[in-house]
Amino acid sequence: MLLTIQHRTTYAYERPVTYGLQQLRLIPKTRDEQEVLSWDTRLEGATREAEFQDHHMNHVMLISIDEPVDKITITSSGQVDTKDAYGIIGKHGGFAPLWYFEGSTDLTRAGNLTRKLTKGLTGDISDPIDRLHALSGRILDEVKYEVGETHVATSAEDALSVGRGVCQDHAHIFLAAARTMGFPSRYVSGYLKTEDGAVHDAAHAWAEAHVKGVGWIGFDISNGISPDERYVRVATGRDYMDAAPISGLSFGDHGKETLSVDIQVQQ
Repeated sequence: MLLTIQHRTTYAYERPVTYGLQQLRLIPKTRDEQEVLSWDTRLEGATREAEFQDHHMNHVMLISIDEPVDKITITSSGQVDTKDAYGIIGKHGGFAPLWYFEGSTDLTRAGNLTRKLTKGLTGDISDPIDRLHALSGRILDEVKYEVGETHVATSAEDALSVGRGVCQDHAHIFLAAARTMGFPSRYVSGYLKTEDGAVHDAAHAWAEAHVKGVGWIGFDISNGISPDERYVRVATGRDYMDAAPISGLSFGDHGKETLSVDIQVQQ
């Protein structure tokens, strides 16, 4: 499936920012299931400083703000040709060892609600992939998709307590639970072509678990499926903080900051 993607982020400030640094994880990489045909990142109000691979092998662009500005616009766009790999990414690779994805983080630390969620899954379902799909289904039953109830710093356990959340929360809960079940797991940030072709205000998120003999397999908990040709992987990590599309710091008495995000994925 040939997908055309445009991701525009605008930061507007009440007063000018005097200095800032940001890391962008907005550039997808060619893999077996996706071929990046073209990609471009345009900056207004900021300067490109460097590009590198982080320890998760994500493509990172470092940008700086070195003169006073009251607005920054980042537009990342291109075309990606995808195919349905049934969610299978395959063999583990990269700089981080597999065991690194077995440990918890502040956002994915398992508590009583997480352990309750996994009760019975290990003993009742012998096939590991079926077990993970069952876990995905339980999460969606327990945490209904609803915008505005959580934020980027909401932990898996807190989202379970609230009972509502978004794709980021579903992914974090899956990571917390799957790791307690013995599966190395990681967070994925990327894009999804929806049927309505709507403009979205955030990137999509899902999870991947490593199954012996198969490798990494994706699970989109919010939609109850494994990723297919409608998905584009961009960044991975142990949680959202590792794979956030944009992260960084700004300095100066700039007052109120307003963030606007518009994402379009079209065939």
